[in-house]
Amino acid sequence: MRLFFALWPDEHVREALEGWSLRAQAACGGRAIPADKLHLTLIFVGGFERSRMAGLEAAADTVCGAPFDLTLDTLGYWRHNRIVWAGASRCPPALATLAGSLRAALAALGLPGDDRAYAPHMTLVRNAERKPPANTVAPQPWPAREFVLVESAPVSGGVRYDVLRRWPLTAHSL
Repeated sequence: MRLFFALWPDEHVREALEGWSLRAQAACGGRAIPADKLHLTLIFVGGFERSRMAGLEAAADTVCGAPFDLTLDTLGYWRHNRIVWAGASRCPPALATLAGSLRAALAALGLPGDDRAYAPHMTLVRNAERKPPANTVAPQPWPAREFVLVESAPVSGGVRYDVLRRWPLTAHSL
């Protein structure tokens, strides 16, 4: 299994970000990310044995996180891997705390982590031929009220994302 923890947009946010993705593709070329795959990764788990899922879910059960509002308001381009992405000019403290708590929970399981500061971003276009024009997006609010565990499953012609479990964000231990 290839797994990751993410924020999964609700229908309203997903529709708005699908528009961003399609407009970015029109301006930059490449392949727009389909609406059903738009997400914001919190931490990538990677290859994982199904037999260890109970331990992974139990570790996520220990994560505390408060609900927060994220505002995506920036388009960017990574030339080295030709990705157009949407990001937030300000990372809410609760989002940074959530990502850090998940990192710590996975480290307690002996899973390797990433030591870089968390920088929220969402891939909109892959294989972009050029960077997007100057930032032309209207801020998109995203009320984050849960985080999810997602499996990236190979299928003919790509991958399918399956949400395996959801955890509500509350101010108390889960």
